Amino acid sequence: MSTMIAPVRERVRAADRVAAARRRVSLSETLGQTLMMAWRALKKMLRNPEQFFDVALQPILFTAMFAFIFGGAIAGDVASYLPAMIPGILAQTVLTTCMATGTQLREDMEKGVFDRFKSLPIARIAPLAGPMVADLLRYTIAATLTFTMGLIMGYRPEGGPGGVLAAILLAIFTGWSLAWVFTWVGTIARSAQAVQGISMMILFPLTFLSNAFVPVETLPGWLAAFVRVNPVSHLVTAARDLANRAVVSGEVAWTIAACLIVMAIFAPLSVRSYKRHM
Repeated sequence: MSTMIAPVRERVRAADRVAAARRRVSLSETLGQTLMMAWRALKKMLRNPEQFFDVALQPILFTAMFAFIFGGAIAGDVASYLPAMIPGILAQTVLTTCMATGTQLREDMEKGVFDRFKSLPIARIAPLAGPMVADLLRYTIAATLTFTMGLIMGYRPEGGPGGVLAAILLAIFTGWSLAWVFTWVGTIARSAQAVQGISMMILFPLTFLSNAFVPVETLPGWLAAFVRVNPVSHLVTAARDLANRAVVSGEVAWTIAACLIVMAIFAPLSVRSYKRHM
């Protein structure tokens, strides 16, 4: 028994010595390695165009579906409902798009892609943050198509191009920060299917139990209380203020603060969990 344990201990000590001797990666090198991983992820997207199907079809389908189903019942007609609905669709589309981050990460880990990164002297956050940077393209496509579909249906944002652009950037930043949650889920779940199921249980209640599609005043008291503190509701209200009035309200500050808190918590957790798999 002792002859079998000794080689194992030697390998562990050797691995520890290699890890201790590894050169610390500087901030500039970390940024460069992250961009390199982002370029890798972007090329993977371009070679697999089906990865853009959800961001291309979901905004179009959801905008038309919710407008014609709820427009008359909530606002009296579709045109009156669009100023309230389009920012809600924007938030929903970008946030549901970021769920794919954890699923794709888990798939790469199952295929052994991340095993190749173990021997590379790169920052541990680079393989995680790189694909997330590439996903900014998917968020941008989803947000742009949402407003484009709204304009086709008659939506005229009074905030002008500047307000619309600010709303899109805020939604993209929120989606990118929330993607760290799903990245962490991808590092701890056992399969891509589990990541997808957990992500849906997290995001769908937050998205639909918000003020994205219905006024808070029409909800029961207990539900309205939850909707008012729901971070997605803050994002939707901030997007409405920006797109419809070009007003940088306190909701914008609350949304940005919540995003920074999420990143401060889940980015280190993701890196720590990722290291345990190495």
